[in-house]
Amino acid sequence: MRIFRSLDEVPPDFGPSALTIGNFDGVHFGHRQILRRLGALSSAHGWKPSVVTFQPHPTRLVAPQRAPRLLTTPERRAELMREEGVGQVLILPFTRQVAQLSAEEFVGQLLVARLGARAVLVGDNFRFGRGQAGNVHSLEEWGPKYGFRTEIVRAVACRGRTVSSSGIRGLILAGQVSLAARQLQRPFALEGDVVSGRGVGARQTVPTLNLATEAEVVPANGVYVTRTFDRAGGRQWNSVTNIGFRPTFGASGELSIETFLLDPFDGETPRAIRLEFLWRLRSEKTFDSPDRLKAQILADARAAQSYFRRAKAWIGRRLAPA
Repeated sequence: MRIFRSLDEVPPDFGPSALTIGNFDGVHFGHRQILRRLGALSSAHGWKPSVVTFQPHPTRLVAPQRAPRLLTTPERRAELMREEGVGQVLILPFTRQVAQLSAEEFVGQLLVARLGARAVLVGDNFRFGRGQAGNVHSLEEWGPKYGFRTEIVRAVACRGRTVSSSGIRGLILAGQVSLAARQLQRPFALEGDVVSGRGVGARQTVPTLNLATEAEVVPANGVYVTRTFDRAGGRQWNSVTNIGFRPTFGASGELSIETFLLDPFDGETPRAIRLEFLWRLRSEKTFDSPDRLKAQILADARAAQSYFRRAKAWIGRRLAPA
């Protein structure tokens, strides 16, 4: 995959392209439908499957009070797009100059002249150009003039819910990580460095890995079944993760993300990890002693082990020959 971080980096051979444009935050099920269609269209015509996404999110500039907390960084979005066969991504800096382009200037000067668009695929609610004056009807009108075809990919639903980044964001903030995973088509994950904790829990309960993350969206406080991955190697462990303020030990006001590994741990402590959130076990509670907290942690561990056994059995049944 080729990744460009400004228009100045875009080479003359970027096109001819089949192009989709958007924020693609989370690269969820609906986004993947667009990307799969992009790949099919590119293969059929010999075009390059390409994406334009933005950094920062446009609302950070034009309406900062409405700017959403993002599920994924642009770099993570590009990784997920690669899974769907996208060959090149332009992470376009969203500047005041870009914001002031009229809708037709955005199409003619950027999409066609600079990016060689032969096809433009977007969702049915796509808006663009100064004041969001452009929409899917604008693209359909200007396509013949500028020599590209327009395809509109309708919104998709999962179990009766329209799939959207804002909806997934709400599920995660409410702790409904299993529902979010269905709409993302993968578990929601946090990444970051392993840092030293206060040390009280390790002495009085069980040892944990403490995650420091720059993620803008974090699941609601509580205890979760998770999978932990060593970002520097191939190691992975089933785990239980607590998100909260450690009220049993005197809340410090600083959010803590602590993970207890269920599998045997050998070797050095990982320096950086990725946590995948699978299921919410319970809300955060205050216990009247470290011993009672430790007993609850071990009960949570047993519940998580039961979850993994059920998941393994379900996968086994699903893969068994008919």
